Amino acid sequence: MKKFNKYINTNVLFNVANLNSFTLGIRIIAGLFTSKFIAIFIGAEGLALVGNISSFLKAIQSFSALGFYKGVVKYIAEFKEKNEKLSEVLSTSFYIGFLSTMLSAFGCYYFAEHINSFLFGSSDYVYVIEILAIVLPFYTLNAFCFAIMNGYSKYKFLLIINIIGQIAGLLITLLLIWQDRIDGALVAIAITPGLVFLITLVGILFRTSLVPFIKITNVSSKILAKLSPYSIMALSSAVALPIVMILIRNYITGEIGLKEAGYWEAMNRISDYYLMFVNSLIALYLVPKLTKTNTKKDFRKEVISFYKNLMPYFAGLLIVMYFTRKFVVTLIFSDEFLPAGDLFLWQILGDFIRVLAMVIAYQFLAKKMFSHFIILEIFLFVTLYFSSVYLIDVFGLEGAVMGHFFTHLLHFGIVILIFSSSLFGIIQDDTV
Repeated sequence: MKKFNKYINTNVLFNVANLNSFTLGIRIIAGLFTSKFIAIFIGAEGLALVGNISSFLKAIQSFSALGFYKGVVKYIAEFKEKNEKLSEVLSTSFYIGFLSTMLSAFGCYYFAEHINSFLFGSSDYVYVIEILAIVLPFYTLNAFCFAIMNGYSKYKFLLIINIIGQIAGLLITLLLIWQDRIDGALVAIAITPGLVFLITLVGILFRTSLVPFIKITNVSSKILAKLSPYSIMALSSAVALPIVMILIRNYITGEIGLKEAGYWEAMNRISDYYLMFVNSLIALYLVPKLTKTNTKKDFRKEVISFYKNLMPYFAGLLIVMYFTRKFVVTLIFSDEFLPAGDLFLWQILGDFIRVLAMVIAYQFLAKKMFSHFIILEIFLFVTLYFSSVYLIDVFGLEGAVMGHFFTHLLHFGIVILIFSSSLFGIIQDDTV
């Protein structure tokens, strides 16, 4: 029986890994194609504007869905055999999420001019914000459907939907960029979430067995309280970071120029591509292990093991990226973006330290240390903004990536300090 259970757990993990690897690979490929088209048809100035609308979309999507995703997945998986509890989870997440989404959508639509000024300055893309507001509810519905399927371990179905959605989104994005240049790129970013929902809807039309479980009378304050920590943690990073990125991008645009903001955005995109792999690896390999650790000895062992076995490969990748930076920039973008090569050193140093800190900081999530996580995230984003602004004033565009390095170095130091007894103290048979 133990062997059978072990096989089942291994099979589930294998399915999750496959889902993650396929979707991650397609996301990166889609991102590379999109970046190339933006470089060819729009240029650095266009990329800066695309960066702002992308950051805003991430923030408003996360806010409208209230960061419920991980919590909903967890409790659906936990209560899927208990109809009453399952109904409470589905009803609470659906109706509260619906209310939040409609408020966000109405806010986006009626304050579109103010949002446009914040994102694009004097450029007039109000209609893009209005389209985004109309599409926003479809994103939240899609996230809700995905959470249900994830909670029920429908990995194959999720994989197919993700692949189709990414490919369809890529083709439409490339077509719109080719036809309408910057307008096409901005519209594509706004409408893609709605497209993915339509694909998801087609796939689940025949699966209506859960609809009767969603009742407004079953909205539960207790379930909402259980979802709240996940919501606060998700919102503290998923909303705050994109807003900080917009503020820094706007500051670069105002103080140096829109083209330079495009170079910085190009560097961030390159960074995002390789960090996707690392984040995925940590989520799949490390977090499940940290969740099961009960002693300082086990925690220290897992952290050291990750550092010894995987960080040297990441360091090697970053070194190769640095020495081939001109080739990488030209391959992903174009010769116009070669000045972005000057930003590589501080960016990759900051990314390396960021991952070092992330490995330890995941203990906040594994052990539900919610307050520590939230306070540190807020500190991180505030420091990132003010250090970047100060260093931009002193060193120009390079100051933005120097701020990135300084922020994550400071963050790493604080994380080390918080877990110093677990990492460096005398080992005893006590909890972390």
